[in-house]
Amino acid sequence: MFKTGQEARDFAISIHDKVETVTDLDMVICAPYTTLHILKEELEESIIHIGAQNMYPEETGAFTGEISPLMLLDMACTYVIIGHSERREHMKEDDEFIAKKVKMALDKGLIPILCVGENLALREGGKALAFVRGQVEKNLMDLSPNELRKIVIAYEPIWAIGTGKTASSQDAQETCAAIRTTIAGISGSVAQEIRILYGGSVKSSNIAELMAQPDIDGALVGGASLDPQGFAELIHNAR
Repeated sequence: MFKTGQEARDFAISIHDKVETVTDLDMVICAPYTTLHILKEELEESIIHIGAQNMYPEETGAFTGEISPLMLLDMACTYVIIGHSERREHMKEDDEFIAKKVKMALDKGLIPILCVGENLALREGGKALAFVRGQVEKNLMDLSPNELRKIVIAYEPIWAIGTGKTASSQDAQETCAAIRTTIAGISGSVAQEIRILYGGSVKSSNIAELMAQPDIDGALVGGASLDPQGFAELIHNAR
């Protein structure tokens, strides 16, 4: 929940200038609803994709305050974050509701970035892998192989978001590998086609080590994305 309209425009112009030569990575900016139209104006024809931070799983209706996938498509969105830990924790979104969102996004041609991850108690209790596997299964089990291969999954350990703590590259790799194995159990070889991201205090100083892991295909970047100079540095270090 950052950036007014003018701040978003300044950001979009600045980040575009700094990464316009990066053609070997997929870059997505997921902005608040109120600034999506600005990103559409500034970035729709660029190499940077536009995404939203959430959506409601209905096309239209009496859902005051919510935003539908059709509205996101109208704002040139190609991606949408679904099931972010903050929505699971603060807005009490459960796995059934998140699975419905994933299905609706796919049906309307949006690419879901599905977030999964454990809290500190689960990590310290040795239950992290089982918990994350359970989230993946509950959120994706009813999808066809063709639907599954379109999804991006972001592993975000809740205890590492905005805390300055980062899962070690080995811990992140272990969990991302478990996610891929879980997908393989659902739909076989499709697991090798799915992009799995790591998110949790990702910075320009640790992105290269994370990206070197065999089952980490990218990053879901939070606080480090707010400054265009630092974000551009992170992007270049990820190559």
